[in-house]
Amino acid sequence: MADNLVVSVSTDKKERYEVLLPQIEALVAGEPDVVANMSNVVAALRQTMGFFWVGFYIVREDQLVLGPFQGPIACTRINLGKGVCGTSWKEKRTVLVPDVELFPGHIACSPDSKSEIVLPAFKNGVVTLVLDVDSDKLNDFDETDALYLEKVMRVVEKFI
Repeated sequence: MADNLVVSVSTDKKERYEVLLPQIEALVAGEPDVVANMSNVVAALRQTMGFFWVGFYIVREDQLVLGPFQGPIACTRINLGKGVCGTSWKEKRTVLVPDVELFPGHIACSPDSKSEIVLPAFKNGVVTLVLDVDSDKLNDFDETDALYLEKVMRVVEKFI
């Protein structure tokens, strides 16, 4: 199925997300393995949207632990409330950061990361993982990203 991923040539972010969302749904449909599904989700997001870094952090006891990702080497563990990922987990909400240097307590896994968006996924009302997306450009994420990435997270919640 992964060979059928169509990369949109549109420069319009909204159009690329609208093409990508049903493709992600098709990639994970019927596949019971969570790691395989998370891997395909991050690959599809990076390939279609051109993100600098995209990956999952999975809640393991009292920390977020690095899961499937694409991009440069990343931090392995993040505590509750620490950095953008830990804040998203603690506050159970999407966190959009236009300039990571201005985010109190930002964890710099890569010095090339300039802006970030992190979204939680829920199972039975509890955050079980977060999707972390980084850009090497300032102010690279907006409400369009938040809206469509939250839709991606609703797909993710179906297989976690």
